[in-house]
Amino acid sequence: MQENKHEVANFGDLMSQNIMEVWARKNTQFILDPIVGAIAKLGISPNALTFIGFLLNVVAGVLIGYGQVVWGGLVMTFIAMPFDAFDGALARATHKQSKFGAFFDSVLDRVAEGALLVGLAVLFAQRGDLMSVIGAFAAMIGSFMVSYTRARAEGLDLECKVGLFSRLGRFLLLAIGLLINQPAATVWLLAILSSATAIQRIIHVYRVAQV
Repeated sequence: MQENKHEVANFGDLMSQNIMEVWARKNTQFILDPIVGAIAKLGISPNALTFIGFLLNVVAGVLIGYGQVVWGGLVMTFIAMPFDAFDGALARATHKQSKFGAFFDSVLDRVAEGALLVGLAVLFAQRGDLMSVIGAFAAMIGSFMVSYTRARAEGLDLECKVGLFSRLGRFLLLAIGLLINQPAATVWLLAILSSATAIQRIIHVYRVAQV
């Protein structure tokens, strides 16, 4: 019995690390460090970067809603997403990490993702594509459930970063789908994969909670 519990604990430790996020952080450090150093010299706060990134994602959502799918994808991918990488790195580099900063970042991340998906829902509604509207809201529910399952688990002192389609995975999928102008296929794929990740996290928490 003790051996089985030990195996479950090891499984939980292994799966608690999100492979995509770990890989991205490790392999983009050499790019981020010089840029973050330059931003730090300007005296810009991490929370300011977080808010700017949020506004840029809202702009991308508005562009998408107006039918400018590729332009929205370009703004999201090449302008807004880098801000999301810079804010946390800047906080660490300048020793300005705070509980409020982490909270602020998480809240605006959810709203930004919602803005992008609402933009897609508006686009589909204008096209009269009811099934894709449903897909956009299914993607929104799945995406929010991925975030909620982690937040609720961590509220119970259980680590829960498992799953390929964390926020980085979802935004990469959105970026690719928008840039190749395939929004309908993208929302359904996002809905399926984010829901699967939420279920994966539920199973993970169940296993860890049994230890």
